[in-house]
Amino acid sequence: MNSVTVKNTVLAVLAVLGGGIAQLLGGWDGALQTLVAMMAADSLTGLTVAGVFKRSSKTPAGALESRACFKGLIRKGFMLLLVFLAVLLDRAAGTAVVRPAVCMFFIANEALSILENFGLMGVPYPKFLKNMLEALRDHGDEGGEK
Repeated sequence: MNSVTVKNTVLAVLAVLGGGIAQLLGGWDGALQTLVAMMAADSLTGLTVAGVFKRSSKTPAGALESRACFKGLIRKGFMLLLVFLAVLLDRAAGTAVVRPAVCMFFIANEALSILENFGLMGVPYPKFLKNMLEALRDHGDEGGEK
């Protein structure tokens, strides 16, 4: 096998795995794309707060620590597990409300964490954004009920 064939095989396997995981999580729609983007941005800003600014609330020294990073990744994995369970609940009930509400709750939660990280880095942001995200999180927490 030449290197191009190996590369194409690896990419094909990753595409199949990624597509399968996206299907288990209810499809690669806007909600899941936004959630994954927010999770990535939260991880990146959290690593920056700890690694560069040494202001993390997750460790005693505020610095980067592998255990804290690992716990954060595990937490995000379980968030995706809850999205999967919401998909199953929607299927069992014949509805399409549980998964979107769970996604919106987690999207708002991740976005609030990103804003917190911005604050720890000294990056200003408009207060209305935080208020809007808190309202979105509360809306998702109530299952989308008004």
